[in-house]
Amino acid sequence: MEKTNETKKTYYDRSSEEIFQIFSSSETGLSEDQIAKNRIEYGENKLQEAKKKGFIAVFFGQFKDLLVIILIIAALISAATGDRSSTAVILAVLILNAILGTVQYFKAQKSLESLKKLSSPQAKVIRGGKLEVIPAEDLVCGDIITLDAGDIIPGDARLLESYTLKTNESSLTGESLNAEKNASFQCSKGESVALGDQKNMVFSGTLVTYGRAKAIVTSVGSGTELGRIAQLMNDTGERKTPLQVTMDNFSRKLSAAIMVISFVVFLLEYFRGFGLLPSLLFAVALAVAAIPEALASIITISLAIGTGRMAEQNAIIKDLNAVEGLGCVSVICSDKTGTLTQNKMTVEYTDAYAENGRLMLLASVLCNDSKIADGEYIGDPTESAFLENFIKLKGNETLDKTLSKYPRLAEVPFDSDRKLMSTLHYVDGKYIMFTKGAIDVILGSTYSLTEEEKKNISDENFDLSNHGLRILGFAMKEIGEERSISPEDEGDFTYLGLMAEMDPPREESMKAVSDCIAAGIKPIMITGDHKVTASAIAKRIGILREGDLAVTGPELDQMSEEELNQNLEKISVYARVSPDNKIRIVQAWQSHGHIVAMTGDGVNDGPALKSADVGIAMGITGTEVAKDSASMILTDDNFATIVKAVLNGRGVYNNIKNAIRFLLSGNAAAIVAVLFTSLLGLPLPFTAVQLLFINLITDSLPALAISMEPLDKTLLNDKPRKRTESVLNKETLKSIGGTGLLISIATILAYFVGLGSFPWVDARGIGAVGASTMAFSVLCLARLFHGFNCRGREDIFRLGFFSNIYTIGAFVLGAVLLHLILLLPFFHTAFGIAPIDARLLLYVWILAFLPTLVIQIEKRIRYKNEK
Repeated sequence: MEKTNETKKTYYDRSSEEIFQIFSSSETGLSEDQIAKNRIEYGENKLQEAKKKGFIAVFFGQFKDLLVIILIIAALISAATGDRSSTAVILAVLILNAILGTVQYFKAQKSLESLKKLSSPQAKVIRGGKLEVIPAEDLVCGDIITLDAGDIIPGDARLLESYTLKTNESSLTGESLNAEKNASFQCSKGESVALGDQKNMVFSGTLVTYGRAKAIVTSVGSGTELGRIAQLMNDTGERKTPLQVTMDNFSRKLSAAIMVISFVVFLLEYFRGFGLLPSLLFAVALAVAAIPEALASIITISLAIGTGRMAEQNAIIKDLNAVEGLGCVSVICSDKTGTLTQNKMTVEYTDAYAENGRLMLLASVLCNDSKIADGEYIGDPTESAFLENFIKLKGNETLDKTLSKYPRLAEVPFDSDRKLMSTLHYVDGKYIMFTKGAIDVILGSTYSLTEEEKKNISDENFDLSNHGLRILGFAMKEIGEERSISPEDEGDFTYLGLMAEMDPPREESMKAVSDCIAAGIKPIMITGDHKVTASAIAKRIGILREGDLAVTGPELDQMSEEELNQNLEKISVYARVSPDNKIRIVQAWQSHGHIVAMTGDGVNDGPALKSADVGIAMGITGTEVAKDSASMILTDDNFATIVKAVLNGRGVYNNIKNAIRFLLSGNAAAIVAVLFTSLLGLPLPFTAVQLLFINLITDSLPALAISMEPLDKTLLNDKPRKRTESVLNKETLKSIGGTGLLISIATILAYFVGLGSFPWVDARGIGAVGASTMAFSVLCLARLFHGFNCRGREDIFRLGFFSNIYTIGAFVLGAVLLHLILLLPFFHTAFGIAPIDARLLLYVWILAFLPTLVIQIEKRIRYKNEK
């Protein structure tokens, strides 16, 4: 990140003569010799690419997880001892997960390709006094370029001449309105000016929408604003999602515990005289049984289900892990335009002077360059809003008739110096020039108002501006005849009134922001718009509350890290921000332990989207760069959709956590049973094949069903979990230990029933094999029952017994497979099963059900106490 923090040379604060001198250029352009020198000194007009990982590196990188390494060792030991079935199962699971991870990686690495597509293919340059068209990549600093409407600007450049020039810089600044450019713009040397306010500069990759200009190229390739964003994206590393961090910690702790337990069991069996290889084989089998291999698949399926739900709610997920990441988001940095607002200017307020309402309405559509074609508004959004306002009041048909009845006879186009636009029409038997523009300019040229009236209008304009509205005044002047008009005619106006516009908030934004705050999430507005406008919208929808602050990008640049950290919790609005600012904001919140979601639609948002824990791109207005950098895309560009995604993410994590609780409590029961019998010097309660069956069937089926549990909407009332919060927290460990102990007690009792230890139970001398059969049967069935316990916090009847039919299906299928093994002699030898009669089978069912009965009673009592 060091390159992005270096002081970049500025050109907006220099005169054209200075810039000519810097690049050894002139009005007639560069000579051939100087072109070669500048290319060597300032670089080529190409974006640099970061070194990419190859397929092999990515594929083998998937095997770095500690649990995966232990499973590989277990597979090798199984292979060495001749246990081919265990080896095959373990390797198949590992290879499948590695393939899925590799495919996902390469799908996500497209950001720089999209940036390169934005490069202009051609540039119009003046070299040696002649106009030439050259490939944009041949452009060098110091070249003189000409620009016309429709051109994509090939490099960052300082304007030398401009004629009503407007550019669309939304992909860089986030500002939806066209930027007005002016070659004569001046500021003090060294003065900090936000990108969107550099009126004498144009930027690579942006579009000329109006007018024409001549400029001198000041930066090319990686030195442009577009190139700096590409560099930021190279320097910005992908962050691990909260789930990945949690599972990494979980893997380390579980692996350590499993290795210790397996080693202890190996020593116990070896010193009891079972031999080296048999002891090692059983220890490996126990380790394989203790490691929840199904967990990777369960997480993937849970995330995939969440992805499907979110697609139905207008959110497309690119990175599966981002689904759960949304669930623990504690800060959402949202763009304003189109996400919190409707992304269209709307007339919110009109104030016609005296009886001039009809004439002002006429002026708003006649002195107007926008059009309607095929139901779409074409032209400046501000002017389009006037047409829409007319249609709301008078109807579409009346608009067509009005435009036909009063054709434009002459015009003076808008100019940023004059801040006015005028058109001539024949209205009511008179030639009338309608003028619209800045209120202060119109009032200064109006004779029909008293000084008090002018002051009242100025005060009204000031008040409306402070509420974030864009105000235009309207005036008229009678012209004696049909003739051409000029700026000299713009004076001695009759004031008609004013209209105020804004891009209004979406209807659902206020509730979505309120839901965010209730869910413990801090919503923040980050926009390229002006501070006043942004603050007004933020107040209206509840983001900017009492005591909160709004700051601009240049103000943020002046803040030290200490100042930012002190004010971070209070700042709710950031306006006129740069790409560097966005990354700094995201990283500041992350340094405070928060999980940050960032929305964006422009090229300038790419680095911040990549830096955030969850990057969210806009599907409608978003550039390809933003979409490629993000892990989620909103197809409706709606902030409310993010809140729905947060709930969905919390549901996914809740299901994964419940599945882990199920898997580990069952594994704990098996380990306790093995350690208990080993310490007492009794025969082992399970065979290696039985452990493999438990691992693949009675582990996997209910756990998969739990991952499909329907969404619990009350989860939105919970506070976001922290990045450092372990999936094995105190409450979860207590639950795993308690339920695991209950199941192990039932399993051990079944074991002693099989041994014939209870005189009131006739086990008919089925011995050690029978004891193993009883223990295996009860453990399998108890874990199948336990699947119902792990569906949620409440008891099964409050959750709804049939609300998750997959748990019922998992229980039935698992029970059928278990009984096939118990009752069909074909399986007895392979699984080490002794024949059992109906009475013993009844004991299996009773003992297996008892832990679930106790757990359900406890849940019921606890639920009543909590209420």
